[in-house]
Amino acid sequence: MDLHLNGRRALVTGASKGIGLAITRALAAEGVAVVAGARTVTTELSDLAARAAVHPVPVDLADPDGPGRLVETAVTTLGGLDILVNNVGAVRPRTGGFLSVTDADWAETLTINFLAAVRTTRAAVPHLIDSGHAAIVTVNSVNARLPDPLVIDYSAAKAALGNFSKALSKELAPHRIRVTTVSPGPVSTGLWLGPDGVAATVAQAAGGKPEAVADQVAAGSVTGRFTEPDEVADLVLLLASDRATNLTGADLVIDGGLITTL
Repeated sequence: MDLHLNGRRALVTGASKGIGLAITRALAAEGVAVVAGARTVTTELSDLAARAAVHPVPVDLADPDGPGRLVETAVTTLGGLDILVNNVGAVRPRTGGFLSVTDADWAETLTINFLAAVRTTRAAVPHLIDSGHAAIVTVNSVNARLPDPLVIDYSAAKAALGNFSKALSKELAPHRIRVTTVSPGPVSTGLWLGPDGVAATVAQAAGGKPEAVADQVAAGSVTGRFTEPDEVADLVLLLASDRATNLTGADLVIDGGLITTL
């Protein structure tokens, strides 16, 4: 299916690895020119930039001025903006419980998982209005609707992100900007499966093995496995394309059936 994305201009945050890298790679394969924002430009992102219309930009989106600088660079580099993908995020399991989560922890989590998207979106909206047919796709999480004390601050930040995106979709619809979210469950990335990922952190606290933690989490989905980054990317591309022009304000869950409620 032709997504009609060729020639469009996109900004992706958190693009150096995992879901963000998969989205950047998929957009480039469809002929989209991409500015890829990342705190660290990885070898994988540099290699992609060497063979595709991808422009890595080092930026710390936890810095209040970072999102604005990134958007300004994207617009200057691409000559405008048609697609914004808010993907940057981070999670740290709170194995010590709620009382171990300090004000600094809360501020850090809310900044990278919520305010970074708010600030990037605020800077990008005037340019997306100029596009005349734009899309904002934000990578959220099942934890927006599946509160978990192990990631209590992350869950709260993601719930705020979902609410923000839904409200924004109502304001921006008259400007022909669609706003949607994608909510993955556990995904096969370093965030979950890396040496310092969720599985390893939980296993260390419980005296177990990361593989056992990952297997238990995968068993919670009816498909019995983690989602792959490319599967999330495919969904993001569909939402960013004109194949979904009457779809806005929606949250699409990709979790292998982890959430069982309606």
